[in-house]
Amino acid sequence: MWNQIKNNDDIAEFMGKLAYFHDSCLKELKYVSGAYIEEHYMQPINKKRTLNIIIHCGGDNIDAIEMQFSGLKELRLNPLSERYTCEIFQASLIFIGDDICWCDSEDWEDADSLDYDGIAVRASSMCWRVVEDALGSDEFYKSKDVMRS
Repeated sequence: MWNQIKNNDDIAEFMGKLAYFHDSCLKELKYVSGAYIEEHYMQPINKKRTLNIIIHCGGDNIDAIEMQFSGLKELRLNPLSERYTCEIFQASLIFIGDDICWCDSEDWEDADSLDYDGIAVRASSMCWRVVEDALGSDEFYKSKDVMRS
């Protein structure tokens, strides 16, 4: 069941359930633009702009969640290298104007600041749900054809 984030009360409830993402990690993400090409037709417009993110949670209550951002306006993806730990100590989720913004840091307050060196999302709307059987290293968003090595 998807839970819509509509206001600051929804944000407070969501962030409280996840202990503000303490000891969580971004496992994977999937983006769908809405653009495509068929044999004799091209749909070149980013009609969907939907970003889905799987987060593994470090808390006792919830193992994993999926966040869905619709009307994606910006994604900053600056993952740390394999030499550094990437757990989230505390995330931010805020409204800026009509947009909702999520960031993997508690110190992030300005969605317009281009110098942020982490992972941040800005979109028109957001919803989330608990996902079962998503722990472990297996990919949640699986391709139809898995590449063979």
